[in-house]
Amino acid sequence: MNQESSTILESIREFLRMESASGILLLAAALLAMIMANSPLSNLYDLFLNTPVAVKVGALEIAKPLLLWINDGLMAIFFFLVGLELKREVLEGELSRPAQVVLPALAALGGMMAPAAIYVAFNAGDAQALHGWAIPVATDIAFALGVLSLLGKRVPQGLKIFLLTLAIFDDVGAIIVIALFYSSNLSLASLGIAGGAIVLLFVLNRRHVSSVPVYLLVGLVLWVSVLKSGMHATLAGVVLALFIPMRDRRDPAHSPLRVLEHELHPAVAFVILPLFAFANAGVNLSGVTMASLVHPVPLGIAAALFFGNQVGILSITWLTVRLGFAKLPGGANWIQMYGVSVLCGIGFTMSLFISALAFQEGGAARMVDDRIGILGGSLISAVVGYLILRWSLPRTAPTAK
Repeated sequence: MNQESSTILESIREFLRMESASGILLLAAALLAMIMANSPLSNLYDLFLNTPVAVKVGALEIAKPLLLWINDGLMAIFFFLVGLELKREVLEGELSRPAQVVLPALAALGGMMAPAAIYVAFNAGDAQALHGWAIPVATDIAFALGVLSLLGKRVPQGLKIFLLTLAIFDDVGAIIVIALFYSSNLSLASLGIAGGAIVLLFVLNRRHVSSVPVYLLVGLVLWVSVLKSGMHATLAGVVLALFIPMRDRRDPAHSPLRVLEHELHPAVAFVILPLFAFANAGVNLSGVTMASLVHPVPLGIAAALFFGNQVGILSITWLTVRLGFAKLPGGANWIQMYGVSVLCGIGFTMSLFISALAFQEGGAARMVDDRIGILGGSLISAVVGYLILRWSLPRTAPTAK
């Protein structure tokens, strides 16, 4: 193995270790939110989420409850990190090799189409409910890798990389969905400012400016203008990431993108995502009845997450391999691929995020419906996927060659 391949593999291993730990912390944050929302501390929990926070500079004012600052502001940093990871993978990582991309890319497409179709089938007669068709289409990589980490070194590295790459394509798909289907009441003036910021970022990149603070300052203007435009503010994070230079022209050994990614990863994994989970997973179950559990919205989400992902991912994977376009990940068999397909039904973070966009005008009752389906479908997928993999994986870790 040459030095470049060894460096890439070590970077992947570090990423997997951090994402696994983040998944465990995400679960703890979600459980804490559920406990607080269903205890005498529920008023304190609601007070925390509804705390008004305002920033005013001259005539410009941004005033939102803390919940929306988390969802629109902190999650923009999460999407910024996703964009950085995507750019790095395309330029130097797994996505730079077409042969390694075909299988997870097509599997991700199947893992988006099948869940959406199942959800639509459950809610075909309800125009408002159909706004949530995209809720079950994305995989929560942190939770999925957190479950894989429970199985230790028994999991083949190729299987982990397949899941990681699939989740990257899932994130790209979710970003496109948010941009196309969950933006409304657009402000042309704000979009014009956003366009100017993007042009400036392009000029900075083409002139080989490597100062990260300069990009971040322009990125802040971009975020505010996108927030005011009617587009979802988190999209600004992805756009900004695409212009961060991979290499410093004056010092080719230095990578501004890699440094920024490395510095952001701990904050996103251990602060931003757990805080998002805490803010969005607190479902008050006091008014939940059997009728609400079998409502087409939560039932459709749960079924789409659990059945849709395994059917869509496994069928496309089988067809792709059968036709000779790709091979199974190294060290993996079909039962293990099925287990990973089930794990992809864990849609926690992105599902909660999209549901907040889809049903932001649907009222509290609708929000309870969709979160029950997300939590239920994700939990069943995690447990069943873990059991399948535990049964199908070798009892001892593969011997390194």
